[in-house]
Amino acid sequence: MHPSQTSNNRHNTAVAASHDSLLPKAQALAAQLSLPLVEATCDDFPLLLMVTEQRIELQQIGPGAPGPLFVDFVCGAANYRRKHGGGRKQAIAKAAGLKKGLTPTLIDATAGLGRDAFVLAGLGCRVQLIERSPIIAALLQDGIDRAKADPGLTSIVTDNMTLTVGDSTKILHEWQAKKPDVIFIDPMYPHREKSALVKKEMRLIRMVVGDDQDSTTLLETALAVAGQRVVVKRPIQAPCLTGRAPSFTINCKKNRFDVYLV
Repeated sequence: MHPSQTSNNRHNTAVAASHDSLLPKAQALAAQLSLPLVEATCDDFPLLLMVTEQRIELQQIGPGAPGPLFVDFVCGAANYRRKHGGGRKQAIAKAAGLKKGLTPTLIDATAGLGRDAFVLAGLGCRVQLIERSPIIAALLQDGIDRAKADPGLTSIVTDNMTLTVGDSTKILHEWQAKKPDVIFIDPMYPHREKSALVKKEMRLIRMVVGDDQDSTTLLETALAVAGQRVVVKRPIQAPCLTGRAPSFTINCKKNRFDVYLV
């Protein structure tokens, strides 16, 4: 996705507060993202970034709209996976090179909703998350902030998860700090022929960010920066990002990890 796409797609989103008491927070968020502030009942925009008492949610407006999209590391699937997902025996941990006595540093160059980064952070990896959509980053930062308030997760997210808003290709191209051991890339999956098969969250995210059109460039840049390897998450049947074959692949049921050793 080019930066211009991000800018264009942001025109379909506004910020609202679910209650008058939350207006100051909604006003600050709207100013931060340079988005219009509207009433919660407004239907002039297809998407509303809603400030509620519990969290920040992305809501699609209109008949048949799916439920809200939000980031929650405290409850639900993300924390269950952290506790019961198999630890370092998980495919993503093997792909990232986690071994006994070896915990690499990582950059998640396509952070999205942060689920994979949260798993790796829970395994002890220090993860620098980069997300170029300010709207998705706002959801992610909200989830991180709420996780910091949970006693069981405070150290994980505070010590191991840092979010930067920006274009990963540009940030990596200008990288001057110590090289990360691993760079993780999970580009937007290709369109499917049957839209009903696409998950709710992917539809909403695509409405915000559009398609990734520079994934190949990001991979080439990552290969020049990573200290040990670059890991690319792909649908199980999708082609590789470039004509270059990965060093090896780890397959799962619905997706795979293409690992490029540096």
